[in-house]
Amino acid sequence: MNRWDEIDKKPVPAFIPEFGPLKGIRILTTGQMIAMPVAASMLADFGAEVIFLERPEIGDGTRKAFPFAANDRGDEVSTCWIQDGRNRLSVTLESNLNIPEAKEIFFSLIKNVDVWMENMVWTEKLGIKDEELLEVNPSLVICHVSGFGRREFGGDEKYFNRTALDIVGQAASGWLIGNGDIDAAPMRGNPGLGDYSTAYIGVSAVLLGYVHALKTGEGQVVDVSMFEAQAKFTQDYISAWSNAGYLKERSGTKQFNFQPYDVFKASDKFVVVGCYGPVLYDRCLKAMNISTEEFPYKECAVSPETLNSPKGLELDKIVRAWIAERKAQDVEDILASAKVPAHVVVDATDIVESRHWRDRGDIVSYRDETLGKDVEALGVIPKLSKTPGGVWRGAPLLGQDTEKVLTGLCGYSSEDLSLFREKGII
Repeated sequence: MNRWDEIDKKPVPAFIPEFGPLKGIRILTTGQMIAMPVAASMLADFGAEVIFLERPEIGDGTRKAFPFAANDRGDEVSTCWIQDGRNRLSVTLESNLNIPEAKEIFFSLIKNVDVWMENMVWTEKLGIKDEELLEVNPSLVICHVSGFGRREFGGDEKYFNRTALDIVGQAASGWLIGNGDIDAAPMRGNPGLGDYSTAYIGVSAVLLGYVHALKTGEGQVVDVSMFEAQAKFTQDYISAWSNAGYLKERSGTKQFNFQPYDVFKASDKFVVVGCYGPVLYDRCLKAMNISTEEFPYKECAVSPETLNSPKGLELDKIVRAWIAERKAQDVEDILASAKVPAHVVVDATDIVESRHWRDRGDIVSYRDETLGKDVEALGVIPKLSKTPGGVWRGAPLLGQDTEKVLTGLCGYSSEDLSLFREKGII
């Protein structure tokens, strides 16, 4: 009999406080940077107990991502790790399950979790097979995150073993080609739009699989690919071409078929104005003291042709001149009071000083494990009235929780762990 066959699943949570709607779910992750770990952290923000496996001595590459924060002792930590690594338990384990001891530990952990998430692509080469995992834990939800998907779900064989980072997912999805100025190169969504959109799809995928497991006791494999996740953000690109023969093209920040809708330069900063439809159009022009009789909606703002007509182009110049004469905040205030969508383009310096952000809990403070001091980061999103999320701990040190997880869940002794360390397995 295998060692993991003798293990019973320990109650959840075992190592974190009880909170949020996902209390009672335990998730194991394997891999690093960025989409899959971020998806797991988003689940952890709402109470899931997330055990984050990292390779000994190496750890997640996000730990080494510029820029860095430091303390008085000279300890440094990536600011990305400060935020995205929080609420995780860090356990070091060699991911090559062709090593018998590594397989024994990994399978013992699989017996104790509800979900396994990974983004390593080459799991079979590491001796990890879905069928075996589902034998160990029949109700397990397996979430694979990759650039182009798994062959079990179909596709062109040439894509399955490819590595993919954020920009590749953006290019392969059709999203990248639609952004930027028409006479310039396509514009990448910064920072990491492909990774973070994939993380959101990953969260949905895990919860869909978990709901089925709750109802039936039956686990399954979930396939999340970057190119498909990002394609969900292309609106009707595919439908417009397939059904209307219309190929959407880049239009910069300006909307191509209605106005005023763009990023405008005020006298001090940038400001956005977003008007769609006759009601907002009339409100906007009235607030700017522009005649709607001279510039009727149907002649200036209903199609690419009207926007590029002499009257449509003249209106654009008048709007830009009106905004350029004023400070961005004044533009926002005037238009907002007229119930026209508008906002100053903010940066992080504006955000951390914003009363609205802070009053909503969107800037939170917690103790970082590396620096040993309080740090500030983006809060928990979205908001729930009955079962809110929270931050119970900052991002962990590499392997900070190895001993308590392996002894507490898998029943290993201190002597066992010492032997594993000597072999470089943990």
